Amino acid sequence: MLSTRHSIMKEVLAIALPMVASQACDTVMIFTDRLFLSRLSPELMSAALGGGLTAFVLMTFFFGLIGYTTALVAQYLGAGKKDSCAVVVTQAFLIAFIAYPVIILCKPLAYRLFVFMGVVPQQRIPQMMYFTILLYGAIFSLFRGCLSSFFSGIGRTRIVMAASLVGMAVNIVMNYILIFGKCGLPALGISGAAYGTIIGNISGMAILACVYFSRRITGEFGVRKAFRVNGAIMKQLIRFGSPAGVEMFLNLLAFNIMILAFHGRGSVTATAATIMFNWDLVSFVPLIGIEIAITSLVGRYMGAGNPETAHHAAMAGIQVGLLYSFGILLLFTCIPHTLVSLFHPMQPDVIYEQAVPLAVFMIRMAAFYVLFDAMIVALIGALRGAGDTVWAMILMVGMHWSAATVAFITLHFWHMLPQTAWVITISAVFLPFSGIIYGRYHSGKWKEIQVIGK
Repeated sequence: MLSTRHSIMKEVLAIALPMVASQACDTVMIFTDRLFLSRLSPELMSAALGGGLTAFVLMTFFFGLIGYTTALVAQYLGAGKKDSCAVVVTQAFLIAFIAYPVIILCKPLAYRLFVFMGVVPQQRIPQMMYFTILLYGAIFSLFRGCLSSFFSGIGRTRIVMAASLVGMAVNIVMNYILIFGKCGLPALGISGAAYGTIIGNISGMAILACVYFSRRITGEFGVRKAFRVNGAIMKQLIRFGSPAGVEMFLNLLAFNIMILAFHGRGSVTATAATIMFNWDLVSFVPLIGIEIAITSLVGRYMGAGNPETAHHAAMAGIQVGLLYSFGILLLFTCIPHTLVSLFHPMQPDVIYEQAVPLAVFMIRMAAFYVLFDAMIVALIGALRGAGDTVWAMILMVGMHWSAATVAFITLHFWHMLPQTAWVITISAVFLPFSGIIYGRYHSGKWKEIQVIGK
């Protein structure tokens, strides 16, 4: 048994570590946008958070739907049906094509949300500009998601990591050039940050596409024969992926509303919250890599009819996540002032100086729930990989909307201090829901689900 668990841990690490590195690269891309813009003004930094997250919210349903390609590919691979893996990817591409115009049509709704949440004009105007540019580049992010999900599903996550590294490097260089006006180009400010992000996404997508259409992959998975509509597989992808898509959309929408609730309390609170949520994303996004790895492995073992090994994979993923999150906890509790100081503007700024104490407090409080994040993403990844996507959706949506509701009420109806609202949000929502999610997993009902049949 010990040797079996040891081998499972090695398999989890082999898939998870490249995916953690890949997600970390995406985090660095987002983080760099805001770090560079913070040198210009706190308002531009906050605008990048609000605008960027809102653009992502409009893509999230389709990202979640496409993202189930990982579990479906893994299950077909586990069942020995390699030719079906590429057919799944084709259906994901078709969904991306249909999604793009729908996403663009939602643009006016986001503009109204910025006004409704009370974002001040000096932040709202650049926020709308950043949001709009990112939205028109959404198609490249969707295509990249299709290809990343395929390679995650077959367990070749180093390819995803390599693409993310290239995308990150291109993004950082282009951001620096376009934001500050280097190499003879004009300084574009926040528009340059958006263009740099799109160029970075295109670069990462190109790497994945080159490998996907290489002779080795096309020969092994029959890629060239897979470009056709397959009603049965499309139905599977929509049936099991839609709950994941709805979950992702509602979760990110709630998270966005929570951030905008803080932003609506003025520039000082917006600056402090932006700095805190920047570091919160740094701590959380790499955990998504662990979740993807667990989804892939659980899907593969469930496809092979081995739920007990799937359970051991989930437990191994929790251990890896806890180790990572403990390091984040130490950073948040020991050096919060240093973390905040990285976002200081090039010129002295009163808003930033007033925001520093609040940002430090919020980062220290965030340390209390980072360990629970590791357990939550691992268990949700296991439920999703097994096909228990409806319950995964219910639990995660409930947690995020509870947090958004508590934050909005405490800040805008009860007019509490931001510090008080943040403490109540963490203690009343994130910690209790981790126990509820564990209860669903521990019930074992996910072991009885069949996704692809026999």
